[in-house]
Amino acid sequence: MQNPIAAQRDVLQDLVTSAQYTEFGRKYDFSSLYNLRDFKKAVPIHEYDDLKPYITRIMEGEQNLLWNTPINWFAKSSGTTSDKSKFIPVSNESLEDNHYRGAKDVLTLYYQFNPFSDLLTGKGLIIGGSHTVHQINDETHYGDLSAVLLQNSPFWGKWVRTPELSIALMDEWESKIEKLAQHTIHENVTSISGVPTWTMVLFKRILEITGKQTIGEVWPHLELYLHGGVSFVPYREHFEQLIGKPINYLEMYNASEGVFAAQDSPGADGMLLFTDHGIFMEFMPLEEYGKNEPRTIGLQDVELGKNYALVISTNGGLWRYCIGDTIQFTSLYPFRIKVSGRIKHYINAFGEELIVDNTDQAIKIACEQTGAVVNDYTAAPVYFSAHGNGAHEWLIEFEKGPLSLDHFTYELDSALKQLNSDYEAKRHKDIALRPPIIHNIEKGSFSRWLKLKGKLGGQHKVPRLSNDRKYLDEILAMLHTPGSQA
Repeated sequence: MQNPIAAQRDVLQDLVTSAQYTEFGRKYDFSSLYNLRDFKKAVPIHEYDDLKPYITRIMEGEQNLLWNTPINWFAKSSGTTSDKSKFIPVSNESLEDNHYRGAKDVLTLYYQFNPFSDLLTGKGLIIGGSHTVHQINDETHYGDLSAVLLQNSPFWGKWVRTPELSIALMDEWESKIEKLAQHTIHENVTSISGVPTWTMVLFKRILEITGKQTIGEVWPHLELYLHGGVSFVPYREHFEQLIGKPINYLEMYNASEGVFAAQDSPGADGMLLFTDHGIFMEFMPLEEYGKNEPRTIGLQDVELGKNYALVISTNGGLWRYCIGDTIQFTSLYPFRIKVSGRIKHYINAFGEELIVDNTDQAIKIACEQTGAVVNDYTAAPVYFSAHGNGAHEWLIEFEKGPLSLDHFTYELDSALKQLNSDYEAKRHKDIALRPPIIHNIEKGSFSRWLKLKGKLGGQHKVPRLSNDRKYLDEILAMLHTPGSQA
């Protein structure tokens, strides 16, 4: 926290030195790179497809290509509903110096503000992804990040975790939720970590089984919920109702590629950036994305409230890799960030530059104004046609619907105008954009769609925003088939 820029410089030095005799390091002459300027000049920005040939060869048994120690594990990325799976290389260094170290640091940060906590007297309920491990050859395996971390977890991790591995390893999510509920209701659960949507499904099943009114009655010592992956803003009120007592909420920013940040103080706006965990970070202004030679900046040049695409070089062998997330800085010295969306999860069909952070906040405001509770949503553009100008079309799954959908639509539209000046300009007198078109869809619709795509469970989620209509039209088509309601 005190020397973040120096820490990042040391991380880059260690990474380049470690990998200088790999195939990648020789190609880009790592042994002659002495500063960040040389590194950025020599190594281009990569996306997954650029590194995929190396990753494929490693999965086939070759080593010393991207990293200088053996890569025997791959985290199968499941962060989006994309048809393509990504296999992220996981080295021993990335496990020890990033993922597990990050987990210990999160506990340390929590205890710093809760020194009398009883967190470790009970168990942590982990609602991870699909834990099936697949063997590629005698030495190489892949699974989603949860699987990789569970299979390699240090001995102390097994003492404080529930459920047992046989349940955690289950693939089929509907059966898994049932087993999770049946096997954990008698445990002394003090913390829970998982994606909000599946955590709520589990909560509701537990309340059905036990006949209790709140989760606080089932687990009286529950004190912490760790969340990440999607914005918690639309879910928080519903969580508080289900739990029925005050607990602590702590946000983490972790992905298959690594642990990047976590909240370091209760209620802080943003998460503390981990600058010495084996990952070197660059920040690409969004307007640079897609250029032939995009410009990136370091920590010393970042600005508050501006959207940056995160570019990382890691101790697992990713080099100047564009992770696909967009972040904003909420604090400088110490550096705190929030995840504002995905590079490709936005709507900019009419120059409105709408990002997920805008829509999450607008949903929260509309719910406050109308008494509604939203489970999940997706939105996409309606293009100009002979019948009218553009609009945004929304599919919203309400836990508790508003008394008037028109009133909710008005509040959502008003909030978006307040939060995004480009949207406000396009909505002026309905010249470019008409008011939003909102459909109140049946509960469980998004889960049914994910199931149809074979994406049910874990970290899989519906894209909140799309700049085309592919996902929205697929869901609408499903809803209009016999037996479905829209």
